[in-house]
Amino acid sequence: MPDFCLGSASPRRRALLAAQGYRFCVQASDVDEAIAPRPAEAFVRELARRKAEAVFLARGGDLPVLGADTIVAVDGDLLGKPGDRATTAAMLRRLSGREHVVLSGVALLSADGAETVVSTTRVQMAPWSEADIDRYWASGEPADKAGAYAIQGSHSGVVGLPLVETRALLAAAGIRPAPLQQAAA
Repeated sequence: MPDFCLGSASPRRRALLAAQGYRFCVQASDVDEAIAPRPAEAFVRELARRKAEAVFLARGGDLPVLGADTIVAVDGDLLGKPGDRATTAAMLRRLSGREHVVLSGVALLSADGAETVVSTTRVQMAPWSEADIDRYWASGEPADKAGAYAIQGSHSGVVGLPLVETRALLAAAGIRPAPLQQAAA
């Protein structure tokens, strides 16, 4: 029996929660993720909450819903998912060899109300050549990633679900991971 619903289709978020031992179901939201002109933290917090709210209402409020969103910010501009090769290349050129910020918003909505947190990670990107950008586009990796890139296997906030903040949010709502099973001796 799930303790909450993950309101996201992200395989990365699903894998992070499963690895922590949480019992949850998955239902993607259909919330419009178009970038809106506002400060990055306010935008990502609002979008995470809207995603959780959409799934919570669609399910009839039967379970708490965890929503999340990630955005890349550079020079005050928000970079969402690129969608095509030209946008991917433009984003990667802009981020190449410089620092930017990745913000991940997480919202937990239940019958008791909503709580949100935002994790901010500063990232220094190495320089990218045009050949690097072409190879990366050909890999298929940047298509559904904010800022056109991913840091898999590292920094959960950049992947899209900051685990320290998410665990605290779930614990405050009384949701804990399943106990780890003892290995048979």
